[in-house]
Amino acid sequence: MPLLLGFVIISNIVLATTIIFLERKDATSTWAWLMVLLFIPIAGFFLYLVFGKKISNKRIFTWETKSKLGVKRSVQSQLRAIEEDTFTFKHEELSEYKDLYYMHLRNNDAIFTQDNKVDIYTDGEDKFKALIQDLERATDHIHMLYYIIRYDGLGKRIADVLVKKANEGVEVRVLYDDMGSRTLSRKFIKRIRHAGGQVEAFFPPKIPKINMKINYRNHRKITIIDGKIGYIGGFNIGDEYLGKDAKFGYWRDTHLRVVGDAVNHMQTRFILDWNQASRNDILYNDRFYDSVPSGDVGIQIVTSGPDSEWEQIKNGYIKMILSAKKYIYIQTPYFIPDESLADALRIACLSGVDVKIMIPNKPDHPFVYWATLSYIGDLLKAGADVYIYQNGFLHAKTIVVDGKIASVGTANIDVRSFRLNFEGNAFLYDKTVAQKLLASYMEDISHSTQMTRKLYEKRSIGIRFKESISRLLSPIL
Repeated sequence: MPLLLGFVIISNIVLATTIIFLERKDATSTWAWLMVLLFIPIAGFFLYLVFGKKISNKRIFTWETKSKLGVKRSVQSQLRAIEEDTFTFKHEELSEYKDLYYMHLRNNDAIFTQDNKVDIYTDGEDKFKALIQDLERATDHIHMLYYIIRYDGLGKRIADVLVKKANEGVEVRVLYDDMGSRTLSRKFIKRIRHAGGQVEAFFPPKIPKINMKINYRNHRKITIIDGKIGYIGGFNIGDEYLGKDAKFGYWRDTHLRVVGDAVNHMQTRFILDWNQASRNDILYNDRFYDSVPSGDVGIQIVTSGPDSEWEQIKNGYIKMILSAKKYIYIQTPYFIPDESLADALRIACLSGVDVKIMIPNKPDHPFVYWATLSYIGDLLKAGADVYIYQNGFLHAKTIVVDGKIASVGTANIDVRSFRLNFEGNAFLYDKTVAQKLLASYMEDISHSTQMTRKLYEKRSIGIRFKESISRLLSPIL
């Protein structure tokens, strides 16, 4: 027993030293992990191996050595045009957000396109009906990336179409996250490969079915069809996203169908992700970039992850929040902001901006849910309105500001989305799209209850305890 105790103490000291001096985590997550090691030394050691260990920078930053597929040239051209004040805006009134365009261009190579048509889907049945119709019309290639794919009713319908198109000679590539899709049946993979399609897993384990890499997951949900149509948003592939799971009930999410030059930049993101996961690299080909100008919606496709020097999507959120003059409406299943984003929201509230935050009424991750309630309390004190969605599960990651700009994508408001996972959002610059998202938000309010400060302060001691513990652990959730 003394030998075991000595081993645990020495292991904890070595691990703590590693966390503090070698991995250089931010201060809040460092203290959280040190607390875990102190209070649960043996279990904490294994928790760190699963949740806390960083992937080597060499492995992550090989992404930067990949070809940018001609993106850099276009980025530099747009940067110069904005700096020299020669950039032309289709909607001149949106030129007030020039600094937001510029930031995403400079820090994320997110080219600003202004010729897009956007359809918004907030219901799973509608989204997948449209997606399947587009897949069935594919003539050249289908590129799909999803965090979760299940081989259930919906998964089989998707697989049927992909197999059919692959048999017709369409290039089919499916990329799934190995942790998110850990229950994916091998039948799904075998069927598509047997038809001539390609299927790859993102960051698979060395030992099949034993994946200890909880962090650094590819949380994006992107589909590109023939280089002309793109889908981006929050829906994964599975029956639960059609509202067929008894636990969650109706699934409220937001997804976009995009036609226009923004599809090119969704394509580039897919190719970079695919080439990281597969030995069969996709090489540049004009047919992958065959977008058709179809509207006048301004879009930037912004991605972020542990391979990024900056937290691009979080920075975009903060920039949007600080630009608000009238209102900021946020929907997110998890609300665990870091100090910078929390301060931006508090400043907005104290400046008289109407801040509304909507979260689900039930947890899919209990600790995250209790931490969310803790941070919600801070915003209530600052004057924000908080709504608890009651019509099923709210999974949408949407921000609308002043009825002019918006963001829809995969990034939650939490540390995991900002720093640990690979995410993708569409930043939208268009009054019509923003107003449609606003209308959906107001409809959701009719299915929600308001959490007032008075109600919040009536929480039981048990709930307060759960919130306190979850908040301490929030930097590593």
